[in-house]
Amino acid sequence: MKVERFEDLEIWEEARELSLLVNKVTKIESASKNFRFREQFRISVGSIIDNIAEGFERDGKKEFIQFLSIAKGSCGETRIQCYRAYDYGYVQKEELDEMVTRSIKLSKKISSLINYLKSSDLTGIKFK
Repeated sequence: MKVERFEDLEIWEEARELSLLVNKVTKIESASKNFRFREQFRISVGSIIDNIAEGFERDGKKEFIQFLSIAKGSCGETRIQCYRAYDYGYVQKEELDEMVTRSIKLSKKISSLINYLKSSDLTGIKFK
């Protein structure tokens, strides 16, 4: 499969799905009233998807790897916010488990792509 747009990346789609879950949580009345928490949660998950897209649109492999690294860090930050949502009583254990599982899986996939990019000639990826 040839990747020509960031929308073609599986990690971008998975980050988008995680973002939708976070948005759902932050719309819960009690969570939405905790402005600082709500915004930090949205910013951290948004950073994942944004950095995947922005890195892809940059000038090549080195910058893409740098932005993927930032996205991976944001996965960790998002995971912390998931635990806070649970600790504050905004989500149930099942919702926590789903978000944490998704963020760990996404982080591992980002790491795999970084490793691939570091060791590849990139014939399957077309940078803008």
